[in-house]
Amino acid sequence: MKYRRMPIEIEAPEELGYRTIQYNLSESSIWDARFGDWSKELDDLVLCYGAHRGKDELRDAIAASYGASRDDILVVPGASAALFVVSTSLLEAGTSLVVARPNYSTNIETPRLLPCSVKFIELIFENKFELDMAELAAQITPDTRLVSVTYPHNPSGTVLSESKLRELIELVERRNCYLLVDETYRDLHRGECPPLAATLSSSVISVSSLSKAFGLPGIRMGWIVCKNPELRKLFLAGKEQIFICNSVVDEEIALRVMFKREALLSGIRGRVAEHFRIVAEWMQDEKHLEWIPPRGGVVCLPRMRAELPIDTDAFYDRLLKHYSTYVGPGHWFELSDRYFRLGFAWEPQDKLAVGLKNISSALADSIR
Repeated sequence: MKYRRMPIEIEAPEELGYRTIQYNLSESSIWDARFGDWSKELDDLVLCYGAHRGKDELRDAIAASYGASRDDILVVPGASAALFVVSTSLLEAGTSLVVARPNYSTNIETPRLLPCSVKFIELIFENKFELDMAELAAQITPDTRLVSVTYPHNPSGTVLSESKLRELIELVERRNCYLLVDETYRDLHRGECPPLAATLSSSVISVSSLSKAFGLPGIRMGWIVCKNPELRKLFLAGKEQIFICNSVVDEEIALRVMFKREALLSGIRGRVAEHFRIVAEWMQDEKHLEWIPPRGGVVCLPRMRAELPIDTDAFYDRLLKHYSTYVGPGHWFELSDRYFRLGFAWEPQDKLAVGLKNISSALADSIR
């Protein structure tokens, strides 16, 4: 495979240097956790090779949160690793993928490196970024091996109802292919959350992690959930070829977090709700933008109104250089730069409010 760097990584805040950004509204997770909160009494931890499927106690804790079993869980170094393992295990010459777009970049870019056909289901603003089931059904052909979606959706924050999820699963079962659901934001639904997709069918693979909802991207802990024994064996072989096992330090921290999962999420959801309220009030008054209000996650996808005569390059340049504020431009997601991804939970509330005000000012400054 010939790798290429993705714009979302080239232009990531950690690549630009955080010192250049005072108001970072491009982050797609909650605020970052501190190592000291979870590192007590690690001195006696043996730095050995870990269990290849992941620490049993950690797999039990993950399974219990979903109503699954330990055997269904494969722990890997982050959701991005999970997506890589799934794509490279299932997609080969003569097969095709149908993937929703826009999407988290790895869900699209990794398959492009493989000798398979990649087809897109376009999620559009005018349809509230909803999945068009008739269009999806038309895209699935006898060579389709995998259908890939992300819910809650990154970057728009739309969600999938349980009834539509079951309809989607029935479709892939009828057409004899697999469904991959990237559920990294599932713990941050606003309102009723459907069952984990993989618990509903052996044709479904779910992926999640501790990065987005728990603010732990630095420990690289994610997992694949799958009830299909043959797929689990295939994914384990892929993991062993790439990683062998996970960091035992990361797994121990992840286990401690999972033991306190419900208490943590209660506080996190409350704080995220307050951040969302700030954004919703700002959007109500921001005449230059429109959006589909997100129903899950901590990102949204505002769009500059069609009638707005704006120089988008000037907007992003002024936003960063003059206002020291950063958002994720549309080209990160193969969209027009009239869209941008706004992450609203990483910065504290006071800085979020200032960053939003700065966006409004940069928009006004960039009108032709």
